[in-house]
Amino acid sequence: MTDPRRALPSVERVLAELSGLPRALLVRCAREAIDADGAASGADETPVDPDAVVRDAQTRVAALAARQLRPVVNATGVLLHTNLGRAPLGDDALRVAADVGGGYSNLEYRLETGRRGSRHDHAGHLLAQACGADAGLVVNNNAAAVLLSLAALARGQEVLVSRGELVEIGGGFRVPEIMAESGARLVEVGTTNRTRLADYRTARTPDTALILKVHASNYRLIGFTEATPVRALAALGPPVMVDVGSGLLDETTPWLPRRPTWLHDEPGVRQALDAGAALVTFSGDKLLGGPQAGVIVGRADLLERIARHPLARAVRADKMTLAALQAVAAAYLDGDATRLPLWRMAITPTVELTVRAEAVAQRVPRAKVADSEAVAGGGSLPGLTIPSVAVVVETPDPDGALATLRRHDVVARIDGDAVVCDLRTVDPRDDERLATALVAAGS
Repeated sequence: MTDPRRALPSVERVLAELSGLPRALLVRCAREAIDADGAASGADETPVDPDAVVRDAQTRVAALAARQLRPVVNATGVLLHTNLGRAPLGDDALRVAADVGGGYSNLEYRLETGRRGSRHDHAGHLLAQACGADAGLVVNNNAAAVLLSLAALARGQEVLVSRGELVEIGGGFRVPEIMAESGARLVEVGTTNRTRLADYRTARTPDTALILKVHASNYRLIGFTEATPVRALAALGPPVMVDVGSGLLDETTPWLPRRPTWLHDEPGVRQALDAGAALVTFSGDKLLGGPQAGVIVGRADLLERIARHPLARAVRADKMTLAALQAVAAAYLDGDATRLPLWRMAITPTVELTVRAEAVAQRVPRAKVADSEAVAGGGSLPGLTIPSVAVVVETPDPDGALATLRRHDVVARIDGDAVVCDLRTVDPRDDERLATALVAAGS
């Protein structure tokens, strides 16, 4: 009998029907489909259907294409959705990043003298000025900022930390583990819910290099609690390092038309410095509204030691990140953070969201407009919500509708038997795209 596998189509025959990915990936999908069908035919001697092999390859191409990085519409109501890339970048940041990344730049070159410069002269310097610090330095994320600072200033020495601030951040990374990697010796003080100044004073020794205060950005303690403020810690002697995490430069938000009420408990970088912190670390995305990065600001002498540490090169930020952060810093220095998409979304009045939601709902069968609650996300502002407006569609199969939305690159959420699309996190330019996806999900 003739082996049915002899009828398998060639790679080139299958490739002729594939598109949408680089050729090397299309070849991989074609070969996988041919091998899979060949193995099945060889096992039970069933005839080969060349068209079925092509369809299998096309399915593999579609699945692989779906995993490629691309834009999506965030209709979840989570402003800083970690899985969706956190803060979107504004036009200014994207333009500067493209200009710098598309050619050569003065990244580490001083045009005025013709000598080598430092990449810390750019975004780090501007962000320091924006929050009132002596100096600033940018690395690739906030965990790296904490790690580098501890390694440069406290390796082999003690760092005092309240037990209530030994937090775990995203991805399972824990403050004690970061400290261990830095070579610093963790000294726990106080209790989970109450840590007094006397606890730090008792634990302090001549070998204490730093006092570390970590903002509990992703959880909230309530009830019988007590924490020691930065100002009191600064009077103890050792430098105080504050990890505020979220990147709110100034808790009074002078760069916004009005201060959002939902920010009432979030600490500002400027306030930590004014209270006596020697160093403050925070994220470049999150509430700063820029690209993923870590920022260290504070005393110039400490920043100089940190910049000279060998680990600084391993965690340094690239030129496009620095360029984007430079544009972000400029918005704050100009006193207009509404140039940043994060803050535009965050402070948009609900009346504007309602108008947009009604326009979308009119195009979608069974859709209605309802009040909603957005959240900051990204490990920021736990338990706090932002009044919002959503397009809601009740459906007998909300999971199926959600899957259809995802096939149209729209990510939403389910509430009971309804699909909820929160307009606070949807760019107005994507309203048409959202409406089209909702119509497809209901058909």
